[in-house]
Amino acid sequence: MGGFVDTALRFPVVVLTFALVVVIGFWLLVLFGASDVDAVGEVDALGLGGVPATVALSLTIAFAWFGSLVVTVMLEGLDPTLVVVGGIVGLAIAVVVGLLITRLLLIPLRRVLPDAPAASRHDFVGLVCVVRTGRVDRDFGQAEVTAADGSSAIVQVRQAGDDPLPAGRTAVIYDYDTDGEFFWIAPVDLDSTRE
Repeated sequence: MGGFVDTALRFPVVVLTFALVVVIGFWLLVLFGASDVDAVGEVDALGLGGVPATVALSLTIAFAWFGSLVVTVMLEGLDPTLVVVGGIVGLAIAVVVGLLITRLLLIPLRRVLPDAPAASRHDFVGLVCVVRTGRVDRDFGQAEVTAADGSSAIVQVRQAGDDPLPAGRTAVIYDYDTDGEFFWIAPVDLDSTRE
């Protein structure tokens, strides 16, 4: 066991040994409920998207660490200059191979992991809309609202005031009525809010 620890603390593997210790520590925290797997979000670069960043980075670090361990063993007993040069090249190759293996493993893993939470009508609450029907009152009306992702939708709306809102009027959605399946809106003057 001592030989393994000595090897893990030699160049070039030592560079990734500390990263691997952080990864193991993180997963222990997840195991004991002190952290969340999705604590960092997602990494969309290098083809690692579709899974939590912690999973993608953990796999990459683990595979790169193993590859650099192999490089360290292969460089054992060589001239120190060759160890440094070979270690730098071997470390770079180990990281690239780690990324490639992780990308291959993520293909089936993406199918197993759940997608992001489904969109909800409650996501529109707090957004600005534009009245699209001739009027909006307590019993009738539609408005166009633009979601955070840029898509727009025509939704059923009502307003509690006595004066109907005309077409083209800007309003803010402040509640969703699940029984009636419509949104409650209130008129808003965007020009006065910018001053």
